[in-house]
Amino acid sequence: DGQSVTQGWGGEWRTGATPSVSGASWNSSLGSGGSVSLGFIASWNGANGAARDFRFNGVACSGSGATSSSTTTTTAPRTTTTTTTTTMPRTTSTTTTTSGGTRNTFTNPIKRNGPDPWLQYHNGYYYLATTTWNSTITMRRSRTLGGLAGAPDTVVFNLAGRSNGCCNMWAPEFHLLDGPNGRRWYLYYVAGQNVSDYNPTQRLHVLESAGTDPMGPYTFKADLTTSWELDASILQVGGRLYLLGSASSGTQSLSITPLANPWTPSGSRRFISYPTYAWERQTAPVNEGAEPLYHNGRTMIVFSASACWGPDYKLGLLTLTGSDPLSSGSWTKTPTPVFQRSDANSVYAPGHNGFFTSPDGTEDWIVYHANDSVHGGCDMNRSTRAQRFTWNADGTPDFGTPARLGVRLDAPSGEPVG
Repeated sequence: DGQSVTQGWGGEWRTGATPSVSGASWNSSLGSGGSVSLGFIASWNGANGAARDFRFNGVACSGSGATSSSTTTTTAPRTTTTTTTTTMPRTTSTTTTTSGGTRNTFTNPIKRNGPDPWLQYHNGYYYLATTTWNSTITMRRSRTLGGLAGAPDTVVFNLAGRSNGCCNMWAPEFHLLDGPNGRRWYLYYVAGQNVSDYNPTQRLHVLESAGTDPMGPYTFKADLTTSWELDASILQVGGRLYLLGSASSGTQSLSITPLANPWTPSGSRRFISYPTYAWERQTAPVNEGAEPLYHNGRTMIVFSASACWGPDYKLGLLTLTGSDPLSSGSWTKTPTPVFQRSDANSVYAPGHNGFFTSPDGTEDWIVYHANDSVHGGCDMNRSTRAQRFTWNADGTPDFGTPARLGVRLDAPSGEPVG
């Protein structure tokens, strides 16, 4: 009790970058009421302000501080050292301690330039794929959710050479499904032709993995559609598979097609949701990005509504209340959005989501993309974010409010700490 621990490290930033420090670690118990002094040596190029407002694991440090400055002979014209004291009982640079134990922390985004994200946890790793808008499908993996931000992108398939689906790859999703050779990953994606007006040529396609590694290798399996359709996903009801998508019914609406197996349609395409509410028609009337969600025997679809090129892109909810998933009458739409922009947190157009569970299976998480500005568009500047969600008493999801970028969040339960 009363132990004092001092730690110092250096950080550098330049115009336009977020001030940050890294490379520090401190993993030691501290008695109640003890103090820790953290010293920061920061340099900048003269355009940014002096170092201030330090945070440790997302918590603002309090206490006394001292600042001094001097000239240097390096490329950084000024150096400032600031020391601040905190009375947190125990902490490290990458973990927090709660009543449930120690766990990692992370900050969003987990991938910059990562629209239309799909994330799965499998055999000790998180796997993330996003839109590339070129002829490659890429994936990155990490032991921790926060580690995805710095993980390299690996090309798992190259579309070059395919005449009707070579280019403009969007919205990849990989699902572990039963096939004739056992369990395989089936990777669904959108792609079209290499023409100036490419959007009308966009179709749904699917790959098949050679084994059970989400990163493949993959081989091309099938073209799933012969007309314009976007955002493939897989719904499973009563042991049967259904292909979800977004196609035109006069307006862009949610589609469903029965499947004989993961790559073969067995019936015609139907529509199950149309953009009828005012909140589904902001900037343009759109329903897309349908994603299945299952909980306590309830089957739901979370979908994206309104135009992705406007700030009011958001999430809506359908619940299967009838017996036939191919019938629009079997789906009940929640009359209000379930996840939308937060001006207070500077999060705009949150949508095109996916779901995953924590490594220990005790928590439910949503992954989605969003813009940092009200002027953001439907392009590669959208970033991948993730956060935990809970459940309402009526069995529907409570996604809360999209978190501000840079706020430190507890990582999913069960991650290896360190």
